[in-house]
Amino acid sequence: MARAVQKKKPAIKAKKAKPAKKLVKKAAKPAKKLLKKAAKKPVKVAAKKIAALKKPVKKVVAKPVLKLAKPIAKAAPAPKTIKSGALAVGSALPDFTMPATQIGNVSLADLKGKPFVLYFYPKDDTSGCTAQACEFRNTLPAFTNLGATVIGVSKDDMASHERFSRKYNLTFPLASDETGVVCEKFGTWVQKSMYGRTYMGIERTTFLVDASGIIRAIWRKVSVPGHIEEVKKALEVL
Repeated sequence: MARAVQKKKPAIKAKKAKPAKKLVKKAAKPAKKLLKKAAKKPVKVAAKKIAALKKPVKKVVAKPVLKLAKPIAKAAPAPKTIKSGALAVGSALPDFTMPATQIGNVSLADLKGKPFVLYFYPKDDTSGCTAQACEFRNTLPAFTNLGATVIGVSKDDMASHERFSRKYNLTFPLASDETGVVCEKFGTWVQKSMYGRTYMGIERTTFLVDASGIIRAIWRKVSVPGHIEEVKKALEVL
C-alpha cells in the first residue's frame, strides 16, 4: 500500500520586532499630551482670574439725600442776662424798693438828698462777705462824717440778714432782694464758674451815688482787702 504523502505547512514567518526607540516614542506621545493638557489648565484658570481683576470696578454713586420739606426750627435763644456794666458812671441809678434791717424798707427816694454807698455781696455769713461787712462796720463813722449812708444788698431773706447782723453787730442796714429784681437792674446777677462748674450768682459790686442819684463810681469783681478805704477816698472828693 502506498503511503500518503503529507503536505508540509508553510512556516509562519516571525514578525520583525519593532525597534525600541519607536516604542519609546509611541509611549512618550500620550505622556506629552497629558503634560500639555495639565500645563494648559492652570495657566488658563490663572489668566481668567487676571482678566477678571483687570475689569474696571463700577463706581458706587451715593444717592442724594432728600431735602426735608419743612425747615428745621431753630432753637429758641437763651434769655439774656443783664451784664455787669449795664450801668455806667454818670448814669442815673434805677429805682428800687427793698425790705431792710434796722429801717424796715429802703428805696431810692428815701436815699436821695445825700450821698450813699450801695454794695452787693453774694451771701450772708460767708468768709469774704463777713470780712467786707465788718470792714464797712469799722469804717462807718468816717462815712457818716462825710454825710454818706451804707447799704448792703444780697438775695438772702430777712431772717438770714437779721442773724448775720446780730452775729457781727453790723451798724448799717442790709437789704433783701429775694426775687433778684434789683440785682438784675444793677447788672450784678451774672454767670460764674468754679472748679469747672458754671452757675448764676451775685458779683461783688459797689456803687457810689451822689445826692441826686447819679452814679459817681463803680467797683466790679471787688477784692475785699483795701476796698472800703478806696471807696472812702472816692467819697471824700465827691
